Amino acid sequence: MQNDEDQSEKTKKILTEFGKMLVQDIFSEKNPSFNTPVRSRSNVMFDNSKGLLKLGDSEETHSFINTSQSKSFMQTVAIAAKCYSFIKQNQHATIRDLFYQLKYSLGEEIDENIFNEQSESNPLIEDLEVALKLRREQLNLNANRKGVLVGDIRIIDKFGDETVEIDGSKTGRSGWAIPSDVDNDIKFEDIHADYVLVVEKDALWYRLNEDKFWKKENAIIISPMGQAARGTRRLIRKLSDKGLPVYVFNDCDAWGWYIYWTIKTGSINLAYISEDVATPSAKFIGVTMSDLEKYPFLKNLTMRTNDMDIKKAQEMLNYPWINRYPEWVKELKLVLSMKKKLEQNSLEGPKLSFVDEYINDKINKKDFLP
Repeated sequence: MQNDEDQSEKTKKILTEFGKMLVQDIFSEKNPSFNTPVRSRSNVMFDNSKGLLKLGDSEETHSFINTSQSKSFMQTVAIAAKCYSFIKQNQHATIRDLFYQLKYSLGEEIDENIFNEQSESNPLIEDLEVALKLRREQLNLNANRKGVLVGDIRIIDKFGDETVEIDGSKTGRSGWAIPSDVDNDIKFEDIHADYVLVVEKDALWYRLNEDKFWKKENAIIISPMGQAARGTRRLIRKLSDKGLPVYVFNDCDAWGWYIYWTIKTGSINLAYISEDVATPSAKFIGVTMSDLEKYPFLKNLTMRTNDMDIKKAQEMLNYPWINRYPEWVKELKLVLSMKKKLEQNSLEGPKLSFVDEYINDKINKKDFLP
């Protein structure tokens, strides 16, 4: 396995070669340019053999001498240069930090900033990632923390000059906050668990943590706290690679189900890193529309769908990586016909601890969707 120091040297080399290529174009009196795969739905396909989304072969050229691209080209090169300096100085920055580092004016005679809004810099970071075949974490860029974990696992976190060992079973009510970078200077060892349970909502994670569900059932419980951030998806994949089954427990609506599919197959926007962040072996244990028949009390706890719910369900029915499964087609069509949805919290209706029974029942009976 490549250590962090080797990866830093490799990344610096890639950035240096990127810069040399542009300089060579200039000295050869060519239009400085670089190519990236097209990151749109039209160039995203499902790799059936790997069970995840990936980019196709279509590419686009980014060039400097192009009135519609010159600014974004300059901005991308500025990001690359700044990331090189971060790596050289062994410093890490958030994508927000990067925006402010590069926001300054171009000069006294040019009253214009390199960036005016972070919405300008974020997609260009992704362009650089896909152009250089690197993840932003390898560029020493992080995002805000989002996600929490509890379970019998030892986390070794080298932060600056200090190495800290964290016992995931002794993190109290708050759990361990999952950082956006779970690769560099961080290791997961001494994992004593039978499976990973991903719980969409933090409130349900808190319920299970308070019940010590993870201890009773020998599980690692993760909440992405809504849509799963890249760091959380990467951690789920890393735990899956260690042989742990992954079960996902979300709301019964198109949005909760879509969160599941981004964990399982990756997302359209981040298809270029699916192999690192997608977990094709993940299974969905609920909540489902079919649960209305299995657990009749839920019929009194449904809510009406809104237009956005319906639109998302229809959209998902058109995704070939989803509609290949008749079980999912059935669930989505039930949402469209019944125009109802369920929150996972509805399982607390009979009693708070019923959630524990529901999860155990689903896992023990292998009652899950692909």
